[in-house]
Amino acid sequence: MTGSQKHIVIGLVIYPGMTALDIVGPQQVFSALPGVHIHRLWKTLDPIQTDDGMIILPDTTFENCPTLDVICIGGGIQQMAVVNDSQVLRFLQKQGSTAKFVTSVCGGSEFLAKAGLLQGYRAATHWMMREQLTKLGVEVGTERVVIDRNRITGGGVTAGIDFGLTIAAILCGEEVAKMTQLMLEYNPAPPFDTGSPEKAGADLVNKVRAYAMGTLGLEVKEAV
Repeated sequence: MTGSQKHIVIGLVIYPGMTALDIVGPQQVFSALPGVHIHRLWKTLDPIQTDDGMIILPDTTFENCPTLDVICIGGGIQQMAVVNDSQVLRFLQKQGSTAKFVTSVCGGSEFLAKAGLLQGYRAATHWMMREQLTKLGVEVGTERVVIDRNRITGGGVTAGIDFGLTIAAILCGEEVAKMTQLMLEYNPAPPFDTGSPEKAGADLVNKVRAYAMGTLGLEVKEAV
């Protein structure tokens, strides 16, 4: 594949308790793009365990990270243990001040908001995080991917693939993005049409909220 832009530097922030697919989905897309170099970032190079038990190895520390064209962070069931971390927020502020694109997937938008990078912007997040993001002063969109100037944010978990393809088109052109989608055979045909609260209905939404509170320990409110 060919693209007009070369040497694109992308940084994916990973952290203990993150949801792997939030970052693995976009990484799979980005790794197929021409001229892209990906940094998997954390404070140290120690192995990181995600919220589903997967182990991921960072390859670049915050201290050694070059200037990024794209900075991205995802969410996670255990993100509350990290989302107020001053070192993480300072890193996002530093890179976000110079990056061409400041981005997130799922609950990663909360990190951007707390780093002061979403004030005056519209953003997406996981549906169970919409109220929290609104409280942080962000205008919340319900689309799979929200683009507001150079802020690009994806909705919950699987939206990271849509998010990745959206950025691929911006960085390398629509044809390259389409070729990447075909290589990944990304042709969603879910067995159930319940992938959003708007489609699932209040009963199922409240069951999922109850499960999240009881089993996952998340703080979420019932739908009204």
